[in-house]
Amino acid sequence: MEDILIYLFCCSIAMSITPFISKLAIKIGAVDKPNKRKVHNRVMPTLGGLSIFIAFLLGHVFFGYPHFQFKAILIGSIIIISSGVIDDKFDLSPKFKVLFQLAAASIVIFYGGIYLKSITLPFFGTIKLTYLGYFLTYLWIIGVTNAINLIDGLDGLASGVATITFMTMYILATLEGDYFVMTYALILAGSSTGFLVYNFHPAKIFMGDTGALFLGYIISVLSLMGFKNATFISFIVPILILGVPVFDTFFAIIRRKLRGQSFAQADKEHLHHLLMTTNRSQTKTVLMIYGISIIFSGVSIIYSVVSTKLGLTILVILFVLIQYYAGKIGLLGKHFLPFSLAVKDHAGAATTVEGDSGKLGPGDKEE
Repeated sequence: MEDILIYLFCCSIAMSITPFISKLAIKIGAVDKPNKRKVHNRVMPTLGGLSIFIAFLLGHVFFGYPHFQFKAILIGSIIIISSGVIDDKFDLSPKFKVLFQLAAASIVIFYGGIYLKSITLPFFGTIKLTYLGYFLTYLWIIGVTNAINLIDGLDGLASGVATITFMTMYILATLEGDYFVMTYALILAGSSTGFLVYNFHPAKIFMGDTGALFLGYIISVLSLMGFKNATFISFIVPILILGVPVFDTFFAIIRRKLRGQSFAQADKEHLHHLLMTTNRSQTKTVLMIYGISIIFSGVSIIYSVVSTKLGLTILVILFVLIQYYAGKIGLLGKHFLPFSLAVKDHAGAATTVEGDSGKLGPGDKEE
């Protein structure tokens, strides 16, 4: 019963303050103007992430409990929120954003003591990571923070995927008896849902980098809380929970690398952009990605609770389908085939070379 109260309280707070945040954004000029890379066609207020953050803070005040690591998480959150507000108003360069993220991650690691301390590998046993643990933690926090930001391209997409992520964390934390992660995942799920009411298509406000960076940061830190001492195989769980942003970011890195472009260079070939060209509907596209995210979350629960082998089997099938579909719709770029299609294409070409001269015969018809 208390869990429902926490969720509804934070949801109500976010819903109540979002209209005021919208007016504030317009007043100070923190707006998102349409351009050729964006799908909206009118000026939109940003800073919506402040609604989520304020609801999160009030949720902590009324339902949180003292925890020596929360202070570090909160300081890091303020750093991330500050960078988002500045970016929504003045457009920060990617380098400055990363500096803010490094600062927030440093607070979490060295002040909060939240980092990957050891890993258990098959045949090698438990290995203490020390400095490598710091590096991997930096990589995880900054990577997930930016992954959520990258999928924030359609009305309600990032806030909805984040809500699904937090609810999955809540379920897993409840099953494992991790009351800290359980409580704050629920607080954040309610906060994100309340904002989603105004952010779903047609959106009345955008979360901006204020919201996308904060959600990415807090998701990365909460997921670390349960995996500070991890087995190699346990890394699958947070990656599965974040399946959509993780794979979208992975394919974006490969796509830009193949083209010799900087990772920071924006394009219009993310999963949501490409699905939009097929569906011609923001709502259908967003709901489709919600569905994909729920599938990933379901697999993470199966893997953690039901059967590791079953979870891994489903994961392998998902991976094959993902790489096939990614190449099919052009996530790697228009001129790059997925592995399975490339093999098929190569086999077809070999048949032509070895079994056919390529010249027109009596039974051939020239097009």
